[in-house]
Amino acid sequence: MSAPAVVLVGPMGVGKTTVGELLAERLGTRFRDSDADIVAAQGRTIADIFVDDGETRFRELEREAVRTAVAEHDGVLALGGGAVLDASTRELLAGLPVVYLTMEVGEAIKRSGLNTARPLLAVNPRQQWKLLMEARRHHYTDVARVVVPTDDLTAEEVTEAVLEALGLKRSAPAPAQDAPEPGSPGSPGSPGKEKQA
Repeated sequence: MSAPAVVLVGPMGVGKTTVGELLAERLGTRFRDSDADIVAAQGRTIADIFVDDGETRFRELEREAVRTAVAEHDGVLALGGGAVLDASTRELLAGLPVVYLTMEVGEAIKRSGLNTARPLLAVNPRQQWKLLMEARRHHYTDVARVVVPTDDLTAEEVTEAVLEALGLKRSAPAPAQDAPEPGSPGSPGSPGKEKQA
């Protein structure tokens, strides 16, 4: 059974999609977003699902979307901010390379103004964001293998930090050297020098 190479969790607006796309590019794999899966399947925005069907129904759709994505996807997977609220989802994430991307409320305001079409932040967004984080932070921490702060970092810098934290960062290639003379130590086929794997 396949499993995602990296799973990104964290609050809304932290940059999971942007960083996820960069990670997938760096790792030579595909990117998938569970929220985008829900929107595609429902033919409606998440805000519309909240308004029309309520949060409980959205969480059911989210739980199923995450379960399907974890089972099917072997690339980089980003989860919606509230996905970790579900206990079965947290169990599903156990043992996977989960990265918790963090940011403080000041950073959230700087990035999005907290005035985008986010249904849970419709009233008093700053206070709501703090309350949401108080309810979710321990869940993010529980499922995460590593925690990567994103405050004051570019998406590229966060991507580098994630790769390094998971031990996926490729070391810089060794400087080019002149090819050894045939028959000298280290040349192909020369005796007494085993190839290092």
